[in-house]
Amino acid sequence: MSEAGMNRVVRIGGASGYWGDSAEAARQLVLKGNINYLVFDYLAEVTMSILVRARAKTPEAGYARDFVDLVMKPLLPEIHRRGIRVIANAGGVNIAACAEALAKVADEAGLKLRIATVAGDDLMGRVEELRGEDVRDMTTGKSMPGRLISANAYLGAFPIAAALDSGADIVITGRCVDSATTLGALIHEFGWRPEDHDRLAAGTLAGHILECGAQGTGGNFTDWRDVVAGWPDMGYPIAECESSGGFVITKPEDTGGLVSRLSVSEQIVYELGDPGAYLMPDVTCDFRGVSVTECGRDRVRVEGARGYPPPKSLKVSATWHDGYRASSSTVIAGFDVIEKAEAYSSALLERVNRMLKERGLEALNHVAVHLIGAETLLGAHARPEVRASREVMVRIDVRHAKRDALELFSKEVTGVGLSMTTGRCSGGAGRPKVTPVIAQFAFLVDRGKVQIDVHVDGKQIAFTPAMPHSFFDPSQMHDMRIPVPDGAAAGGEVEVPLIELAVARSGDKGDNANVGVIARHAELLPWLKQALTAERVGQWFAHVQRGGTERYEMPGLLAFNFVLANALDGGGTSSLHLDSQGKTYAQQLLAMPVRIPESMLAHARKIPPKVAVQ
Repeated sequence: MSEAGMNRVVRIGGASGYWGDSAEAARQLVLKGNINYLVFDYLAEVTMSILVRARAKTPEAGYARDFVDLVMKPLLPEIHRRGIRVIANAGGVNIAACAEALAKVADEAGLKLRIATVAGDDLMGRVEELRGEDVRDMTTGKSMPGRLISANAYLGAFPIAAALDSGADIVITGRCVDSATTLGALIHEFGWRPEDHDRLAAGTLAGHILECGAQGTGGNFTDWRDVVAGWPDMGYPIAECESSGGFVITKPEDTGGLVSRLSVSEQIVYELGDPGAYLMPDVTCDFRGVSVTECGRDRVRVEGARGYPPPKSLKVSATWHDGYRASSSTVIAGFDVIEKAEAYSSALLERVNRMLKERGLEALNHVAVHLIGAETLLGAHARPEVRASREVMVRIDVRHAKRDALELFSKEVTGVGLSMTTGRCSGGAGRPKVTPVIAQFAFLVDRGKVQIDVHVDGKQIAFTPAMPHSFFDPSQMHDMRIPVPDGAAAGGEVEVPLIELAVARSGDKGDNANVGVIARHAELLPWLKQALTAERVGQWFAHVQRGGTERYEMPGLLAFNFVLANALDGGGTSSLHLDSQGKTYAQQLLAMPVRIPESMLAHARKIPPKVAVQ
């Protein structure tokens, strides 16, 4: 690479974190971001099965229509004028239809754009072959369910780079790892090779920060008062990337949000497992030594990612139909509301189960009752005084193998309106809706069995994935540890909530939840290690967790990552937890009391004055 190329900076804007994210993100980044690339992530694990059902009803459906109709259609002339290249996994389960719809929009606008597709993730045509190989769920070890709805391998970034190498202006993919849209652009721009593991890990990290949109620029931030004034016009993330792998995270000028060490670190720890072995199709990433350094207003420099050879297998996310579910919401107000709510939910369920038995149906096999307004998410940590609440919403979630059983439940929710508790009104719109449960079955497949196809303007281009010379070996990893306090505290100790000492963010991976905790100051880190043991954190979540707890150390970020196994009641649409994705778990952990030396209070948070909100 020439010296000019080595010094070049590529600006990539992250415009979507999920299907339904605001179209304003793309508009802001295009008009204000001075970007070279615009990348989108639309595909949560359950989204694929939703798109499969959509395609079954309408053959030309099955992709993220928002991408074409709400985002690209109004912005395409400006994107073309500015020479911005676009990469999106909006293709879902109908990549060709997405590309065709976008080409039609471009043609109507009189624009000449080269549109590429990356396919090969859909393995439904090989399900019986895989069943014959007795593939097993990665977590539970269970066999493949009888009938799958979808099965998609997580592809990497090199096919995207190949499409860009062939002159594509827009690249549309199906299922790929979320960070691949960013990494693919960087492989193309800087000529990174499969053996450039450190650079690939750095590019993956940049993509990991961008893939959740405004969560990388102060959205969902622990210290929300630092950001609230900018919520109406949140800035969206931009990564300024260098050929060395280093990059700066920022946002468009004169927008809301916050880019700081703590806000960006929260996004780095989001939905991680082992941060020392973050397995991707192109590289195994080690983020334990990553540092985030503030280098200007709303600018941080991110460095220190290490890379190792990729794993031998690719992850496949499959979905299957696992019965039905329904949810009812009823508001109860006035006197004795907790007792009335408990009595109402118990009586309703007893009534429904009796009626099911009389009709020859099995009882409801999975039930969850939540009293919203009574700290229902907190388990044993709920405050006693909430029992005196004068208003709660009773949320009852149920599952059953038969739709008829839940139709009966739905009718009885409204049918007992005059026969049970006083002071009630509906908390929803009409009778509960019965919907299918789409469960996940995640397994591994040998990467050599996944055939990837890349087309540009409908013509296939030559692409052969490079088979790694070696695969990830955990013995390659070196130990990285955070020290414990050196001796007893001088001057006495105090007990404070964890939020005074750290920020945190939580998320989900299947049935597991993670909570990443970042110290507010380096001096606090040893004391946090002493206080936040895996055992204590596991006990704190005893009301939801059914597996073990692992603690991983991230010295570079001044952070710990806790992985709570089997803490989401199956996760996704299988779960009847009110918080089925663990999004509130960080706030729950931040309430934990922690003992520190009184002298350490100098490093605790400084609460800013309250912001007036109109």
